[in-house]
Amino acid sequence: MMIKNGFTLIELLIAIAIIGILASIAYPSYQDTVRKTHRADAQGDLMELASFMERYYTENNTYIGAALPFSQSPRTGTAFYLIAPAIAAGPPSTYTLTATAQAAGGQSSDTCGNLTINNIGATSPTTNGCW
Repeated sequence: MMIKNGFTLIELLIAIAIIGILASIAYPSYQDTVRKTHRADAQGDLMELASFMERYYTENNTYIGAALPFSQSPRTGTAFYLIAPAIAAGPPSTYTLTATAQAAGGQSSDTCGNLTINNIGATSPTTNGCW
């Protein structure tokens, strides 16, 4: 009696097709999870910068002249979001911090887009669980 070892070409093609189908389902989900992680990092950075702005206001009684300690998220490496302040003179002076999604890492295709927080703690966008 002769024992055959190995796979036939049909078995190999079926295995490759199954792997391809699983990968086509899993990869977009993985990319979405990575975008959500980058978004969460940017939200944390915006909250930290909002605290910085409030400390600046406490010391100077205005937001005018505040220089952010960093302007991208993450702080080093590839920027997935660029962070910039918009300061209004007032009285009283106000600010809005905007994290602009970059094409790096696919953040520009994130459903939430750009993230903002202002001096009263209002955040946007508020849809789709973005904040």
